[in-house]
Amino acid sequence: MASLIKILIIGRVGGDPEMRFTPDGTAVTSFSVAANRNIRQPDGSFKEETEWFRVSAWRKLAETCNQFLTKGKLIYVEGSLRTRSYDGKDGQKRFSLDVNAEKVLFLDKVGTGALPPEGINAGEGDIEPEDMPF
Repeated sequence: MASLIKILIIGRVGGDPEMRFTPDGTAVTSFSVAANRNIRQPDGSFKEETEWFRVSAWRKLAETCNQFLTKGKLIYVEGSLRTRSYDGKDGQKRFSLDVNAEKVLFLDKVGTGALPPEGINAGEGDIEPEDMPF
């Protein structure tokens, strides 16, 4: 039986992206995305909570994200989750859940920046209307 690990996020870019290259020359861009949700409190009021996501984009998608994304831009990210482990400063093994972006759509209004209105995909080809997630 096949498995699927997929995450969809609509949120704001938390800081300007950082692009680097692997030893074999593959481009990778990392950035954070903040998404808000309202949680009902026991007294009936709502409290807004923010979830932060670490996102990595690769190859052409990495180059385009690095070129067009800036802090505060509203985006849609579709991708898969990856678990990463590392050693903390205290020597303890730590784990992080990261998003490997497969698709990024720019949701800010056209004209507010130099964003391509159709967004970008990790794969080849243009985005067709039937590919839109909404």
